[in-house]
Amino acid sequence: MRDAFVEKLTELAENDPSIMFITADLGFGVFTEYAKRFPKQYLNVGVAEQNMTGVATGLALEGRTIFTYSIANFATLRCLEQIRNDAAYHNANITIVSSGGGFTYGSLGMSHHATEDIAIMRALPNIAVVAPGTAWETRYATEQLTQRPGVGYLRIEKGGNKEPHWAECQFELGKAITVKNGNDITLISTGGILTESILAAEKLSAQGISARVISMHTVKPIDRAAIIKAAKETKAIVTVEEHNILGGLGSAVAEVLTLEDVPKIKFGQIGLKDQYSSVVGDQGYLRSFYQLDHTSIVNKVLSLIGKTIPAESLRETII
Repeated sequence: MRDAFVEKLTELAENDPSIMFITADLGFGVFTEYAKRFPKQYLNVGVAEQNMTGVATGLALEGRTIFTYSIANFATLRCLEQIRNDAAYHNANITIVSSGGGFTYGSLGMSHHATEDIAIMRALPNIAVVAPGTAWETRYATEQLTQRPGVGYLRIEKGGNKEPHWAECQFELGKAITVKNGNDITLISTGGILTESILAAEKLSAQGISARVISMHTVKPIDRAAIIKAAKETKAIVTVEEHNILGGLGSAVAEVLTLEDVPKIKFGQIGLKDQYSSVVGDQGYLRSFYQLDHTSIVNKVLSLIGKTIPAESLRETII
């Protein structure tokens, strides 16, 4: 996803001199070529995220289109007051790019685990919150956030498929993508953990359970129509996010199900259970440890719909 972002940023900067990239001393090597090609469209403010956001706001209010960049918690939590009071309040054209959403930097410990950022950004007025599920989604999200007035939050991770979900697939901010059709239950994911949802759907299919998989790349504004459609056409919805279960995707979907005129439906959440992640390890290990992986999604679905699978069959399916 990061490489897809850099490629699209380079294309945008080439065609629009108002584009400017500001980093808080991060991305050495990754942005070296960009800095050489566009020296007047690149600024490293050092380890000073508050200053980064303040400078970005000033430049944006002078007509520039700004990207700020740092590791997720530093790009959001450290400079939250500047994002709220300076950038968002004044509707400045800034895209806050967070590298390393969720457990991407799992080996660096809790300070680098971004597990509350979506909830916090979502709570601020005038901010679009986007967590692409693939590298392909990242390219389009980067471009479309520059076309949208005001502040955008782009949460990216490492890896991710570079190809579209299918040949004719279209990306639009605020419009979810149905990655896989299904009639029994719906898995709604945001971010790179989409891969776990797809794996879970495959395991469920082997047990005769048809799972719809939706990439909800834009958490705000959320695609209410896609959620309502899933509630009417399937028997249960499970949200999947590498994030605290409070305030993020699961909460946003629950709000739609509660406030809209939809049939009563079974609902479950996969996410960090309102706790800090004190364990250290790579992203895959932490997903498994905190029960966010495809095995845990399968178990959540089976529990929700009250279906049991013979133990021997279950082991063959999810191990």
